[in-house]
Amino acid sequence: MANTITAHINQVGPTTSQGEIRGHTVLIDRPRAKGGEDRGAMGGEYLLVALGGCFNSNLLAAIHARGAAIANIHIALEGTLEGTPPRYTRIHMAVAADYEDRALMERLIAISERSCIVANTLKDTLQLTVSVGERAPAN
Repeated sequence: MANTITAHINQVGPTTSQGEIRGHTVLIDRPRAKGGEDRGAMGGEYLLVALGGCFNSNLLAAIHARGAAIANIHIALEGTLEGTPPRYTRIHMAVAADYEDRALMERLIAISERSCIVANTLKDTLQLTVSVGERAPAN
């Protein structure tokens, strides 16, 4: 059975849109250098945030379900744009956290990647890679 998710986008300024889903809002805009007002990230930038957020949500659920001693997760995403019109051809996620058991961390990352709706949607259209870094630096 298919599920449907609905989002709404409304213009709220000369170059700015507001996205709404389930009562949550974000501003979408272009940087000043591209003729925008820089009131929010661009849609293509939000794609990286959506991927990282979806991935981390699944990772946190997997950690919680197993009572794993993993904390302070940091995910750095880097997307490569190519072509005309431009599109992401590669995205890499580098995951770092405080953990003791690297094998467990790698297993939970694999579970998260398989469970992430955004990752599953993108995998057939671009090269998506994930690496496990050393423990997150102390704050």
